[in-house]
Amino acid sequence: MVQLYNLHPFGSQQVVPCQREPEQFCCGGPDALFVASGCKVEAFAVQGTELCQPRCSFSTLGRVLRMAYSEAGDYLVAIEEKSKTTFLRAYMNWRNTRIENSRVCIRMVGHSVEAPFCESFRDQMSIIEMPLSEAPLCISCCPVKGDLLVGCPNKLVLFTLKYCIISEDVSVLDFERSLIIHIDNIIPVEISFCVGYVAVMSDLEVLILKLESEPTNGERVKHHPQKTNNQLKQMEDVSNEASQIESEDFVICLKPMELLGEKCEQSGISVKLESTGLADEKVKYLSVQHLLYRRFAPDISFYVLSDNIKLHSLQLLPIHQTGFPPDGKGLSQEKELLNLFCFFSLPHVGYLYMVVKSVELMSVYWYPEKSQQAVLTPQFLHVITSQSLQCFTVRCSAAVAHDEDLYMDTTFKACPPVSMDVCALRIQLFIGLKAICHFKSHIILLTKADPEAIPERRESPKRLLSRKDASVRSRIPPVPEAGWSLYIVNTIAPVQLYKEMVDYSNTYKTVKTQSCIHLLSEAHLLLRAALLDSSQLEPSEKTELLEAFKESCAHLGDCYSRLDTEQSHLALPYYKMSGLSLAEVLARVAWTGECESQKYERGLIFYINHSLYENLDEELSEELAAKVAQIFHVAEPKQLPHVLCSPSMKNIHPSTALHYLKKLDTCEFSPALVTLTKAAVALKMGDLDMYRNEMKSHSEMKLVYGFILEPRLLIQQWKGQIVPTELAIHLKETQPGLLVASVLGLQKNDKIGIEEADSFFKVLCGKDEDTVPQLLVDFWEAQLVACLPNVVLQELFFKLTSQYIWRLSKRQCPDTIPLRTAEDLINACSHYGLVYPWVHVLISSDSLADKNYTEDLLKLQLATCKKSVYHVRNSEFTDTLEKSRSTDHLALYYSEGLI
Repeated sequence: MVQLYNLHPFGSQQVVPCQREPEQFCCGGPDALFVASGCKVEAFAVQGTELCQPRCSFSTLGRVLRMAYSEAGDYLVAIEEKSKTTFLRAYMNWRNTRIENSRVCIRMVGHSVEAPFCESFRDQMSIIEMPLSEAPLCISCCPVKGDLLVGCPNKLVLFTLKYCIISEDVSVLDFERSLIIHIDNIIPVEISFCVGYVAVMSDLEVLILKLESEPTNGERVKHHPQKTNNQLKQMEDVSNEASQIESEDFVICLKPMELLGEKCEQSGISVKLESTGLADEKVKYLSVQHLLYRRFAPDISFYVLSDNIKLHSLQLLPIHQTGFPPDGKGLSQEKELLNLFCFFSLPHVGYLYMVVKSVELMSVYWYPEKSQQAVLTPQFLHVITSQSLQCFTVRCSAAVAHDEDLYMDTTFKACPPVSMDVCALRIQLFIGLKAICHFKSHIILLTKADPEAIPERRESPKRLLSRKDASVRSRIPPVPEAGWSLYIVNTIAPVQLYKEMVDYSNTYKTVKTQSCIHLLSEAHLLLRAALLDSSQLEPSEKTELLEAFKESCAHLGDCYSRLDTEQSHLALPYYKMSGLSLAEVLARVAWTGECESQKYERGLIFYINHSLYENLDEELSEELAAKVAQIFHVAEPKQLPHVLCSPSMKNIHPSTALHYLKKLDTCEFSPALVTLTKAAVALKMGDLDMYRNEMKSHSEMKLVYGFILEPRLLIQQWKGQIVPTELAIHLKETQPGLLVASVLGLQKNDKIGIEEADSFFKVLCGKDEDTVPQLLVDFWEAQLVACLPNVVLQELFFKLTSQYIWRLSKRQCPDTIPLRTAEDLINACSHYGLVYPWVHVLISSDSLADKNYTEDLLKLQLATCKKSVYHVRNSEFTDTLEKSRSTDHLALYYSEGLI
């Protein structure tokens, strides 16, 4: 299915001032346009949107049949014909040609260049002739390295581009014939080559290969496996059957076939590599990997003339990520190949494949009328028919985003899917379109109006039989041949087209949900493709692109948050990518007067709920916080207690929060959570009576369960710091046991980490990092009693015994009353051992009159009397004891050998 819109991707156009009718033309690089006619090539400089100036012209050996330009090396290569003989020539240093008859240097490929000629290379064009044993049929230049691939009958010849240093100041370009790819049973009509990937196309077949520099399975060259006797017999039977049928005036049409990977070897096409380069060549292709083979069969019932059903417009399109070298040195930019795409087309349908990481058919393009040629760009697919220039969207940037970004398709980032329907942005009418090529933001079109007979008017059957009318028609003179034109059509800037697409999408907001999302997704992909290679843009242009990209994410977030779609959850990542704050997103919501009757879609609920859980460090105003509470009261009442516990909702008026909490039906979810939330609100209002009544309505165990359901009732994060809530501070003073049990429950259910819990108690008690409050010691003892599986016993023993020893040595009393006595610990925990009898003598002495001091000493003795203590880190534990040996009672422990 192809979506059809009527946008304006094409801007101004200008006419190329050619002297004669173009036979071949190509373009590329920053500004180069070449037009060949007869034995002459004209070069033009295309600059800006309204300027096309002749640069130079030069003569060729014969009529140009094919030509291609390579930006890497800045050379033009052409297949020329003279006296029914074809030649392959490369034109170097063509920019220095001032006049048509200026001197040139002609040399053979691979021949060494002597130093005396170095001065002449600077000021004149150099022509490199590349002889071949067979006539060249087609050519392709690698857009990355500039290597040249030449297609001949049943083989491909690869010429590697290299730089020859003549002197310290002069270096020239040359080629080396490095590889011959023998391909049987296919005659190349078009080829495409890019960084080791080779695409070969015949009239109805396409073969994609990958050349590898390392041998496969220990073999130097990977050959097509030999056919078995059964396969040979089947082929012989088919051949005999075909001969018999053809003798009866029938036409054989092989069935369509698509083979991927190793299955391509079943196509019957044999591929062999013959290395012809030097041994010290840096890159040697030693093996070949089959990626795709596809064969088409003409549907004679669908098309009128089966002879015209041929493939055309084979193209490999690389997508790069441009960036500076990692070390930051040098001015040259490195290009990283992110993905590679292959396009080829039949007259009525085009196919786009992704071929690097996995061979996959991405998109199928159905044309409304018969196509003649097409060119693929990172943003669009441009197709010409006899009467129109058509612009389709492509999915290359989406494929790159999904493959390269690890955070794609998560709550952080999103991108429209590759499987999204393609759309036609524009069908622009032209008369007599013949050929097309593309570079940068320019489309080059060759038009020529064909002479056609004057259309006959429809007559009645009687009149059609009139001899007089037939004789009159025969005397009508033929229409003279119309002229030709070569146009440069400029595509508009991505940001400008993006704005038009956004304006166009507004017409679908209340009509078709999917159409609105689809068009905004197209606009998003357009900007994403423009940002993939923004190295040539000015800083202001790149900034404008980035702002437009963020805006497109906001528009998509609006669609998924307001419209009822299956992908409503995508509102969250798109809003995140837009850079909008929660308050800014809420400001975009269309609020109605009657809040209770307003409908809120799943996307908006999901975004707000997830954002409030992420601790955004953003405080909503009282008005916005009330609207958020109202939204969840209407749409998701189960989430209301969790929403009210978010730090972003701290400015909500307590009476408003209490109003919505009282309307909740506690039968649907945990009543303890609602009770604790009400208690927190009552505490904020200063209503202690309401607070006590709420806290008494449930047992301590249920209250702990309520804290586990919502840890933010006790602990919150703000700008990366742990902040105890007002409820936690109040529990510290009134119910420390419940507080410790609740934090222990959070840790047991993986709602809080060990270090985070320790920091919480230190912050809650107002202690610095080096001071351990008694409440934290109570928590450690509770951990020991609970035997939590995620707590390292040795670490816990070390912290407890170190604290006991420190307080004994400093004669420091606990800052609060301990929750557990030594007797409680030995009765509830198996990690404390029995006390030795003589210890009671120490406890009864006058120097240990302080009860807390006695408890610390007894707890230390209980810990040291158990074997578990010996698993504590010995060195650190001993260091702690050494610092405390001055204490009389600890010295006595040493003398007895107990610790």
